[in-house]
Amino acid sequence: MTAVQGAVFAYAVLSRMAYVLFVGGVLRREDQGQIYTKRFGRAEAFRRFRRTSSWIMYHDALAFIVLCLATRNTWHLSISGAASFAIGAVLVIVGLGTKLWAARTLGSNAYYWHNFFDPDAAIGPVSTGPYRFLSSPMYTVGYLQTYGLALMLRSFPGLIAAGFNQVAILTFYVLIEKPHFIRLHRSS
Repeated sequence: MTAVQGAVFAYAVLSRMAYVLFVGGVLRREDQGQIYTKRFGRAEAFRRFRRTSSWIMYHDALAFIVLCLATRNTWHLSISGAASFAIGAVLVIVGLGTKLWAARTLGSNAYYWHNFFDPDAAIGPVSTGPYRFLSSPMYTVGYLQTYGLALMLRSFPGLIAAGFNQVAILTFYVLIEKPHFIRLHRSS
């Protein structure tokens, strides 16, 4: 790996850390003390969070894509380039399809953790869409596109980053999102 590729890899990892630490930190503070809703009100607190977290999430995705492009052909596989591209494309389609299906099932507000800011308007537990089959489709099957892109571009650092990204978001889920959801829907 070249110095530039190493820098791009480090940047992609730092982008993921910024994502999970910012979102996790804000949501934990909101869950424990309604810090932002007390200051701004429910609607404005959520609007501000959504605007900032959207930017961070899009940036994180772009950093991953740039990493895979900058480190393409660093993963030497025993299958042809066409085969790795085709298999990767299937993973991208399944992953993105699952993530979009889950997001559509929940609605755009839930995609951005609206229930932390307005627990009274929370929906759930959901048992339709991909939630019929998986408890957390966005963070499990919904991450296949990252592995798929790494495979399509034969990017070994991309594969490592895909694994890191998924471990980071699953850690966020276990430490922040799931405990909140359990408390929120305790009587359901």
